[in-house]
Amino acid sequence: MALKKTTVMVDEEDLALIKEAAAREGRPESEYFREAFHLVALRSRRWSEDLEIPSLDFGGPVTAEEIHEATSDAVADTE
Repeated sequence: MALKKTTVMVDEEDLALIKEAAAREGRPESEYFREAFHLVALRSRRWSEDLEIPSLDFGGPVTAEEIHEATSDAVADTE
């Protein structure tokens, strides 16, 4: 991955938090900024074709209680 240098203006409070985190975790500040840029790049990405997302048919509406029961049962089965 080729890196390109850029200048960015940031809020002073945000920068202070980044500096604190970098010192605490022993990471360079630049890693935080690269990670932030990468997350924004991924979030703003657009595809030219539609994604094929399957639709699920449960035979009718599913209530919050049914979801809670199914989740509780699944958790109980794994324990």
